[in-house]
Order: sequence, then structure tokens, then C-alpha cells
Amino acid sequence: MQDDASPTGRKPRRGIYLLPNLLTTLGLFFGFYAMIAGINQDFRLAAIAIFIAMVMDSLDGRVARLTNTQSDFGVQYDSLSDMVCFGLAPALVVHQWMLGDMDSLGGIWNQLGWIAAFTFAACAALRLARFNTQAGVADKRYFQGLPSPAAAAGLASLVWLGEHLGVSAGYSASAFVILVTLCTGLLMVSNVRYYSFKEFDFRYRVPFVVIVALVLAVAFLSLYPPVVLFAAFLVYAVSGPAMTIASRRRHRLALRRRRAQQ
Repeated sequence: MQDDASPTGRKPRRGIYLLPNLLTTLGLFFGFYAMIAGINQDFRLAAIAIFIAMVMDSLDGRVARLTNTQSDFGVQYDSLSDMVCFGLAPALVVHQWMLGDMDSLGGIWNQLGWIAAFTFAACAALRLARFNTQAGVADKRYFQGLPSPAAAAGLASLVWLGEHLGVSAGYSASAFVILVTLCTGLLMVSNVRYYSFKEFDFRYRVPFVVIVALVLAVAFLSLYPPVVLFAAFLVYAVSGPAMTIASRRRHRLALRRRRAQQ
């Protein structure tokens, strides 16, 4: 009969690491708060809460690695929090903002609205499940499919921008929001590669122009946050297909050169 005691005669202590899981809990709080704000029609606050949840999500993993407090519990808890913050919250907020108020348009518009929102949430769940199963074998330099935080940022910045511009439900506006919601969801479960930025090291020196560009980016972000954030999302969303197409072209050219040399 085996004993659960350690070699020192004491039973191993059971518990969870406080700091990284506290940050994950804070992210979960802001994701939940985004849903409450969306239900209360405070869409600007809902979008900001999703972005704060993104910050918490980026911090908890880094803190766990820096303090050597990684655990299987933390991985699963983080994944469940991501589903709330970057799957359910943005889907509900965009539905409350535009996709759930299209009865006046007639036809199947109202059904298209909730179907698009559900598709985004389901794709986020599939994206997170695939990420968890490939965590040990995937190339850390790239993500397979659009990351769920980036997808959530896309919908949150779209809602924030729409509120900033005073956009209301209409055929063109509703069609555009449905298209963005569906495309963002499908990109999450695609095989398109996106650069992960995990190899970026802040200890390395960078050209002076990079610092100037960062200062200008922060200045524009403070003046027009929804415009800058949505533009950044569009650039990152397009970068994946563009990088994939360029990689396939290089691969085809390499094959042609090999055949020509044979």
C-alpha cells in the first residue's frame, strides 16, 4: 500500500499559486463586467473592460513564468477565463449593440445576428480547445489561427468605434458587423498563421526610430483610442493571410527551382 507522504514524512501541501491566479481572476472579473455593461447598454465601458481583461491575460502567464509558479491548474483556469473574456463577452456585447436589434429590417436579419454572435463564441471555444491540445508541439513563434484575445479586441474596438461615430442599425451597418463577426470567428479556427510576438525580448536594443514610432502610437491612441485599436486589429488580422500567401509563394518558387535544376 502506497503512502501519499513525502520523503520527509510530511504530506505535500495542496493549494494554488496566488499571484498568477489572482491576475486571471481579475481578467475574469472584467470579462464578466463587460457582459453586464453590454446588457446595460454601456458599450464603451464594455469595450474598455474587454481590453483590460486582455491586459490581465497577458500578465498572468508572464508573471507565472517569471516567478516559476506555473501549474496545470493555472493553465485550465486561464483557458476557462479566456472563454468568458474573449468568447462569450465580445459575442454578447456585439449582439446587444447591433446584432440583436434588427427586427425592423425584416426578413432573416434578426436570425443572422444571433447566429453570427453564436458562431464567434463557438469558434472561440474551438480555438481555445485546439490551442490547449497543441501547446506542447506547436511552433511558439506563430499562432495557428487568429488568437482569441485579438479576435475579442476586434469586436470590442468595432463596438467602441461604432459608439464613437454614432452608428445605428441599418442594412449596410448591420451587414458589415455581421461580416466582421463571422470572418473574425472563422479566422480563429483557420490554419492561417499569425506571429505570436513571444520571442520579442525587451532587453535587446532597438533603433531610435522604433521609440519614436511607439511615442507617436501612444499619442494617437490617447487621442482616438477606438480608431487606433480597430486599425491595429485590421492590420494584424490581414497580416496572417498575407504571411500565409507569401509563404506559399516562396514554397512554390523553391519547388520550381528544384525541378528546373534536376
